[in-house]
Amino acid sequence: MKILVINCGSSSLKYQLMDMENESVLCKGAIERIGLEIKGGEENVIIKVNDERFTYDKELPTHTDAFNEVKFILSEGEHKVIDSFDEIDAIGHRFVQGGDKYTKSVLIDAEVERVVEELSPLAPLHNPANLQGYRACRDVVGESVPQVAVFDTAFHSTMPAKAYMYAVPYEYYEKYGVRRYGFHGTSHKFVSHRVADRIGKDIKELKIITCHLGNGSSIAAVKNGKVIDTSMGFTPLDGFMMGTRSGGVDPSVVTFIMKKLGLTPDDMDAVLNKKSGVNAISGVSSDDRDICAAQARGNSRAILAHEMQAYEIAKYIGSYAAAMNGVDAIVFTGGIGENGVWLRSKICSYLGYLGVEINENINEKTQKGAEAELTEPSDKVRVFILATDEELTIARDTAEIVAAL
Repeated sequence: MKILVINCGSSSLKYQLMDMENESVLCKGAIERIGLEIKGGEENVIIKVNDERFTYDKELPTHTDAFNEVKFILSEGEHKVIDSFDEIDAIGHRFVQGGDKYTKSVLIDAEVERVVEELSPLAPLHNPANLQGYRACRDVVGESVPQVAVFDTAFHSTMPAKAYMYAVPYEYYEKYGVRRYGFHGTSHKFVSHRVADRIGKDIKELKIITCHLGNGSSIAAVKNGKVIDTSMGFTPLDGFMMGTRSGGVDPSVVTFIMKKLGLTPDDMDAVLNKKSGVNAISGVSSDDRDICAAQARGNSRAILAHEMQAYEIAKYIGSYAAAMNGVDAIVFTGGIGENGVWLRSKICSYLGYLGVEINENINEKTQKGAEAELTEPSDKVRVFILATDEELTIARDTAEIVAAL
């Protein structure tokens, strides 16, 4: 069975074709700047086959044009990996927000499309773009190829009400769906199951804290295979500081700044989502590589940004250990989780009360994409670096649904 995984943004389309017989990647890549002008020398079409990377530029006005380009790349172009698009058995789509309507992946039909569109106010930057991707695929392949929606929020749907409710008027939950949803679900799902495999135990016997750390970051408490709490909330803004996002702040700070500067809700949203976080504190960048370089030069604000980040993450880990009455494994994943040598070390330095003592030599030498255990198998709490694979999670869910048709 061959599954095509699609992840659409407002002006981008990422794709990955997988052979589910051995879960191998036949081809992957991205198309960027959809609907935007391509500047001189800017190559917006990316193809990766057998560890080789190819790029070229092409103006593609719509997502439908972009998907047609993907079809050409996979089945007709110079680097094609299949003889016909008919070889593709199904298409799996990443959808960010399924609300409390979809607690697992589903085959997309008119009703699913309608509900996902209805939920767009809960993820205004993501759900409309995800729908664009689905509709572009449908325009090209029609109804002949099954398409599946895999929701970021689904893995977190096992949270109890005591974890997902906010202490605001209850009618806001009833009327507007104001509650904690959580995001990065496909990543948390993949690495929690992967660490159970590494430990050699059924996930239903384990208490796991998964730390997905990147430009957007979240942490989840996974007890006996089910999420009981997660740091992101009603939107991906909640939790701890990220690249350009503030994470949780005193709500009165929001109203105070709005009044002080005469900001509209949209203005304040932009401040919290795009002008805050590590970028704002460091004054350097939202990219962790730049922060590490500035920290190495002794930049005090870069050092502060990293110190704050590590401190906030350690507090979440501690609170989730309390919520689960213990923890068996802590996992670092995502771009920073896999590359952030200093950050991993600093976070773990707060966790001595749990018995965490990592091997700093292994921590320093582990490269992105590699798996490593930073503790000993005999330790009470084990710490791992694991590469996440959200596309594989989407492909597995898609294959399972299609096989049952």
